[in-house]
Amino acid sequence: MAACLVVGGGGFIGSHLVAKLVASGRKDVRVLGRSSRPRFSLPEGVSYVSGDICNEQFLRPLLQDCDEVFDLAYSTVPKTSFEDPVLDVMANLPANVTLIKLASECRLRRFVLVSSGGTVYGNATYLPIDESHPTNPVSPYGITKLAAEKYALMFHRLGELPVVIVRPANPYGPNQLGNLGQGFVGAALFALLNHKPVTIFGARGTVRDYIYVEDLADGLVAALDHGVPGNIYNIGTGLGFDNRMVLDEIVRVSDQLAFALEVVVQPERAFDVATNVLSSAKLTYVSGWRPKTEFAQGMAKTWAWALQNGLRK
Repeated sequence: MAACLVVGGGGFIGSHLVAKLVASGRKDVRVLGRSSRPRFSLPEGVSYVSGDICNEQFLRPLLQDCDEVFDLAYSTVPKTSFEDPVLDVMANLPANVTLIKLASECRLRRFVLVSSGGTVYGNATYLPIDESHPTNPVSPYGITKLAAEKYALMFHRLGELPVVIVRPANPYGPNQLGNLGQGFVGAALFALLNHKPVTIFGARGTVRDYIYVEDLADGLVAALDHGVPGNIYNIGTGLGFDNRMVLDEIVRVSDQLAFALEVVVQPERAFDVATNVLSSAKLTYVSGWRPKTEFAQGMAKTWAWALQNGLRK
């Protein structure tokens, strides 16, 4: 088997995905990132290369030497996309469209585009949300993620790009750094360990589908191995937890330490989606994948990692 290239694989999700790819028996796994080195250590034998994915001369030979590609590359998070929506477009779409275009010119077995199940759908008209649900994102981040999907599907139709699109729910777990705006679980743990307040919007905050990152990584590999090109697959648990429920679980796993956590309640925000819970039945049907980690179990593992790694500034 030729190489499997994970673009943007040095971060939170990528660090777990790469480990799962190696565990699946893939002998040649490579990571491409913007930084000079990955944020987290990679398994033995995994190679890392740094470069600009907008540079076609740099990117083309890397793709030509691969059989499988994951596109995890993204420079912003939902919070920063609101602060500068123009930057959200310029930092993400040129790079992703360049990658998608060049990938369509190569003979790949599969190209997996990692989108966002938490932002592309917008306000839910029914729950749980399946892949047929309307896509009406209410954040710049969701809009650019959806645009990248549309480009990938266009190249699938016109250039036979063997793309599989995945829409993950809200991942949490080890390697989620709470000061980077990556998710509520990480932010709450970071606030607790740094004696800072955590803010929720509305009396109980928003409801989200939280998936343990190792389950997500398993789902990504399942989509790579079994997903049908041209199709979209949600990866979630089908269960929703509001912010207060998450904080209650932190109190439990921290053995009451979280009673010291200061919670600031702000008014609900018009641009927040109240509830996002995903159905993963489509991926389960084609691959047999199901999430294995219950929320309480995943939170316990995440808390243990946070303590061991000193999730502080």
